Amino acid sequence: MGFGSYDESEQDDQEIDADYDDDTGVSTGEADHDGDVEYEIGASNDELLDRLQDIKDNT
Repeated sequence: MGFGSYDESEQDDQEIDADYDDDTGVSTGEADHDGDVEYEIGASNDELLDRLQDIKDNT
């Protein structure tokens, strides 16, 4: 066997353990959320654009 070669017989006999149980997953219904999300930016668009320009100037 040279560099990068392999024994093909080892490749044929590989067994993958795919014993998945349905009980181990998460039900998508458990994570439902019917609430609201609210947020306040706290800065005007001009303030945010000025801050972005400052960041760009410093990089």
